[in-house]
Amino acid sequence: MPQADRKGLLALLLGAALLGFAAIFVKWAVGVSPLAVGFYRMLFALPCVLLLALREGPPRAAEAKAMAWAAFGGLCFSLDLWLWHIALHWTSAANATLLVGMAPLWVTLVGVVFLRYRLGRWGWLGLLLALSGAASLGVAAGARLGGGRGEFLGFLASFGYAGYMLALSRARVTLSAPRALATAVAMAALSFGLLALFQGAAFGGFPAQSWLALVGLGLVVQVGAWWLISWGFGHVPASLGSLGMLIQQAATVLLGWLLLKEIPGPAQGFGILLILSGIVIGATNPPVPRSVSKR
Repeated sequence: MPQADRKGLLALLLGAALLGFAAIFVKWAVGVSPLAVGFYRMLFALPCVLLLALREGPPRAAEAKAMAWAAFGGLCFSLDLWLWHIALHWTSAANATLLVGMAPLWVTLVGVVFLRYRLGRWGWLGLLLALSGAASLGVAAGARLGGGRGEFLGFLASFGYAGYMLALSRARVTLSAPRALATAVAMAALSFGLLALFQGAAFGGFPAQSWLALVGLGLVVQVGAWWLISWGFGHVPASLGSLGMLIQQAATVLLGWLLLKEIPGPAQGFGILLILSGIVIGATNPPVPRSVSKR
């Protein structure tokens, strides 16, 4: 793997590990509606990502199409987070995160079916191991696969998450990480704000713990984690990047152990090993474009 790709994958894995804090912060945001959680997450992140983007000067005309992709990614991300936040009210953090983690499967299938990418047997094995590890984490935590409102919403959220990763990867072809992230965050903040107003969600009256959790979501997760991920997606294929994002499942279990006293059992430890094995195999066997035959 080229040096740039290794650095990109490392940044993406670190960002995905920081994403493990997302479910913790949402659980700590007591009394805040799912739409308000999403709105404040984006609102607190917006000044930071805008400052990073403005350091690069005004956007060029040639970047308009890429910014449109980033804005579309923000809409997909809004759908993903909205459904995921609701799912967290109906099921455990591990279960909801598990099912959102199915997004790499949809990303890979889109790449193979529509983008003329080819994934070798070892690449499919890496994906299978990583998804199996994610499934092990959820099953060990008591996931009701195939039933349950929270599980179903988490599954639906995975499609929005896949759309966000694909759109972000497409935008990063010509758009810098700060500018892509700022565009997506601004669109997501607008979407969450309008939906929250439409549904009459409360924007205040929360306890101090909830406000601190919302600030953590905005700065640690949306700025720190997603800046690293946005930069990483500019240096690795979308399918490999989305595979690396599965480290979030392992991070959620470990952080739940440290911060929520949810001690992982042997099955969850086995799932973490499967995820890490899948990432290593996927990193060394990334998807490649199909060769075009010459006439």
